[in-house]
Amino acid sequence: MTDPIADYLTRLRNAIHAGHRVVEVPSSKLKKEITKILFDQGYILNYKFEEGNTPQGTIKIALKYDPIDKVSAIKNLHRVSRPGLRQYAGYKDMPRVLNGLGIAILSTSRGVMTNKEAKALKVGGEVLCYVY
Repeated sequence: MTDPIADYLTRLRNAIHAGHRVVEVPSSKLKKEITKILFDQGYILNYKFEEGNTPQGTIKIALKYDPIDKVSAIKNLHRVSRPGLRQYAGYKDMPRVLNGLGIAILSTSRGVMTNKEAKALKVGGEVLCYVY
């Protein structure tokens, strides 16, 4: 696998389209940080890191749906920076996702964070994905 973040986002996207409640993805440090951001921003219901029979472990993610009309909290997951074409943004030209309603997840020198946190801390970095 050449792009584990794209694989992570694709597994989430496929589980949402299939209407699953829980999805399991292989774990890594970056995926754990992205999962924590999705939980803190209210896009997923819960998550659990498990040490299993795989060397890196797994992440179980409980997806969040509207109780009435069963629409997912995540409308779209879009991978921005990829191995063939890295995308970087400075704090002055931070991307606005859906006119401020969505988030961009960045990998900065101070760790993985949202575009709003990065702008407040005045740090730039690699734009990993857009979530809305």
